[in-house]
Amino acid sequence: MTDRLELLVNDKIKLIKNLHVLVLGLGGVGGYALESIVRSGIKEVTIVDADRIDISNLNRQIIATTKNIGQFKTDAFEKRLKDINPNLIVNKITKYINEENLPSLFVKKIDYVIDCCDTIKTKQALISYCTKNKIKLISCMGTGNKLHPDRLKIMKLKDTSYDPVAKKLRKFVKDNKIKEDIFVVCSDEEKVIKQIDTIPSNSFVPATAGLLCTSYIINDIVK
Repeated sequence: MTDRLELLVNDKIKLIKNLHVLVLGLGGVGGYALESIVRSGIKEVTIVDADRIDISNLNRQIIATTKNIGQFKTDAFEKRLKDINPNLIVNKITKYINEENLPSLFVKKIDYVIDCCDTIKTKQALISYCTKNKIKLISCMGTGNKLHPDRLKIMKLKDTSYDPVAKKLRKFVKDNKIKEDIFVVCSDEEKVIKQIDTIPSNSFVPATAGLLCTSYIINDIVK
């Protein structure tokens, strides 16, 4: 399964295969991050999401089809991932995560966290927990209301601009005197539509963000 990747990374494939990655949020971004990291040959994932697949997910979420609407995303992904790699260890957590129960995600040793959740307080709690416990984290900022995947980049949180999620996280990091660099996937594209109640979305911007999250992990190991 990993023969073609091994041509690129040589003996580092052993490190990749031994990874345990936690993916929090299995939507438009998290689904692509999850699938691409599993296709890289890692041995274990912990997947976290409380939501069921909805018809509104069909335009952008890799797990969503007309046949699995109503299923929990964690259940649908477990089946899909096992079809890709039957030897993969899948730990499912089908519940909402907050500051109080977040430590329960780390009962087992986690090598990397991919944060694709939408809740600011959960993102803040993840930053605090991961920096304190020296767990590597890549956090995705907003991908809705954008049209240009080429404007997405992996960067340090302190270097972000335009993104309202990143702005709140920058303040949180400053107020809490967190000195470590926080790496994020963020776009420098401004909102396409300024005033709107429902956030518009597409298939290609969230997908690109998810793939960049996986790219961060693989390249962090290869370097």
